[in-house]
Amino acid sequence: MKNNDYHEQQNIKNSIVLREIMYSLPSFTYEFFRGIEQTTSSKTRIAYAYDLRLFFEFILEYHQDFKEKKMNEIKLEEITNIIPDDIEMYLEYLSYYKKEDEKGHIVEHKNTERGKSRKLASLRSFFTYFYRKRKINSNPALLVDLPKIHNKNITRLEVDEVAKLLDEVESGDRLTESQKKYHNITKDRDLALITLLLGTGIRVSECVGLNISDIDFNVDGIRIVRKGGNEVIIYFGDEVESALMTYLDSRKHVIPVTGHEDALFLSLQNKRLSVRAVQNLVKKYSKLVTNLKNISPHKLRSTYGTNLYRETGDIYLVADVLGHKDVNTTKKHYAQIEDERRRKAAKVIKLRKD
Repeated sequence: MKNNDYHEQQNIKNSIVLREIMYSLPSFTYEFFRGIEQTTSSKTRIAYAYDLRLFFEFILEYHQDFKEKKMNEIKLEEITNIIPDDIEMYLEYLSYYKKEDEKGHIVEHKNTERGKSRKLASLRSFFTYFYRKRKINSNPALLVDLPKIHNKNITRLEVDEVAKLLDEVESGDRLTESQKKYHNITKDRDLALITLLLGTGIRVSECVGLNISDIDFNVDGIRIVRKGGNEVIIYFGDEVESALMTYLDSRKHVIPVTGHEDALFLSLQNKRLSVRAVQNLVKKYSKLVTNLKNISPHKLRSTYGTNLYRETGDIYLVADVLGHKDVNTTKKHYAQIEDERRRKAAKVIKLRKD
């Protein structure tokens, strides 16, 4: 199975999920999803679909003009009855609401400013699409301000914590007795995987999609599929090379399940490792190093980006290697380091010699 075949399979699964959600939405939303297909990923469209379904559920319950309707009965021309005040009420509703899950249980939901902002962005995209097509005569979502997001400090591992993490993965000394039973089997895989994440900054989805044939030790590079389906080559250093080679030596003795022969990282069931499995793996080992930080694969990516920026000072290089389409995204994430650099700059210049 080629690397892009794995991602194609994920896209097919996502398309099926999206189709199921769309069945419950007003029929005119199909046009919206067709219209954005070329410019968005399947995961993004699923997120939009969930957001739109939640919005229309709110409208049906609280908007006077829609109370007698079912969701699939809403017509495109009727959404012009929705005004900015309705959307502002919806954002307030998102702070806390209860909803029945698939098993019939009532579940509480909360949204921070960041969650509200994302859901408003989905609505903006939706209304903007039909407004540009001149199928509605107003765009109420654009008249609602995005919630003010308070930037949080980036959670990342410090240099000594990175070393401790890799030591723990290698030794397994502090694992529970039940975890130690499997550690001898998975140690080489786990060390290669975490070293790769820390040494390249690739996303967890890019990591699990890797095949053995995507590695070229002649140039010390891996071929990954970025968001949107673009293939790029990411290069790695000596530590990553050593960890991968050790793992591949032990990988030779494993017989993968049919269809998973070329998958780089295998589970104990000899199938391609899943995103959730990698998340659990990182959490398991990182808890041995720090209790104060909730470390995920994305935090290992942030750790790599921080280290690269500190070493090079080149924000454009960091953006390129991490696969950020907009360098402003990178600048926002590493603004704290920029501040550190400015403080150092202020101390370099002496106006009067001692």
